[in-house]
Amino acid sequence: MAATMARVTPSRGARTQEKIQEVALALFAEKGVDRTTIGDIAGAAGIAEGTIYRHYPGKEELIWQLFSTNYLRLAAEVEALQAERHDLPGKLRVMVGMFCSLFEQDPDMFRFLLLVQHGQLSRVTEDMQTPVKVIKTVLETAMARGEIPRQDAEVATAMVMGIVLQVAVFRVYGRVTRPLGEVADQLAESCWRALGGGLRTERGEG
Repeated sequence: MAATMARVTPSRGARTQEKIQEVALALFAEKGVDRTTIGDIAGAAGIAEGTIYRHYPGKEELIWQLFSTNYLRLAAEVEALQAERHDLPGKLRVMVGMFCSLFEQDPDMFRFLLLVQHGQLSRVTEDMQTPVKVIKTVLETAMARGEIPRQDAEVATAMVMGIVLQVAVFRVYGRVTRPLGEVADQLAESCWRALGGGLRTERGEG
């Protein structure tokens, strides 16, 4: 039993790295990445600056590791949820619902992803499965099935992301005060309508 516990107990280095990431995420979400220094992170974590540099070459690499890890994990969760539903309205409800729940359950992480995405997406490679790719594939499949009119899949994906994320941005800055979970179904319905759901498919392209 002791040997088994030893194998699963995180090492001191792993615990330190986890602490660095936890503190950095909170500071980045609160102050923004530009106004947060390595010194700020070290002070909040109760460690020396040199300890952070033993794990990360610099702040930019720390930001990338936080972004890529959480962004790809989010993609895996979205993929698993949508796979449980068999029609586009159902898939939209669970995907949008997950995004809204994530904001309320882990606001620091969601805020961080929103704030840094434009500076980090250029580092995302083609082989990485992302939330955007999952949504695009879902929409392409729905078009092929005739659930929505044929249309530019990239534009359709952008519309879905825009409907959800713009409301989330308003929530971040206090313009929307209701919990996102209360409007999740409304947002999913808006996505469905924006995609042409319920219209005769022959009105779409092709």
